[in-house]
Amino acid sequence: MYPSDLKYHKQHEWVRVDGDVVTIGISDFAQDQLGEVVYVDLPAAGDAVTLDETFGEIESVKSVSELYSPVTGEITEVNSALGDAPETVNADAYGEGWMLKVRLSDAAELESLMSSSEYESFINE
Repeated sequence: MYPSDLKYHKQHEWVRVDGDVVTIGISDFAQDQLGEVVYVDLPAAGDAVTLDETFGEIESVKSVSELYSPVTGEITEVNSALGDAPETVNADAYGEGWMLKVRLSDAAELESLMSSSEYESFINE
């Protein structure tokens, strides 16, 4: 349910590491809690994100939630397809529903993130 090749943030974002660039999205747990996603507000490529700071919002039929960055760095790519199809986050949270790609400023920040088993324990508390 929570892919083991990913790292997880306490605010329910996931990180897929590929060298010094990470892909960020929200967990299946988070999209399930939100319900049907109807809008995603993301920053632009070239913008900076900071660990534990908000980088955007996600809106569902139930609520609006802040998106928190699990790392610090520069955004290299934004999933612009979510503008036309925000429901992709519900359908494929770990694949086509990704949100940002970020070039890491400090790879040591990854050590503060949870493994899939730690994340699963965290959400079951």
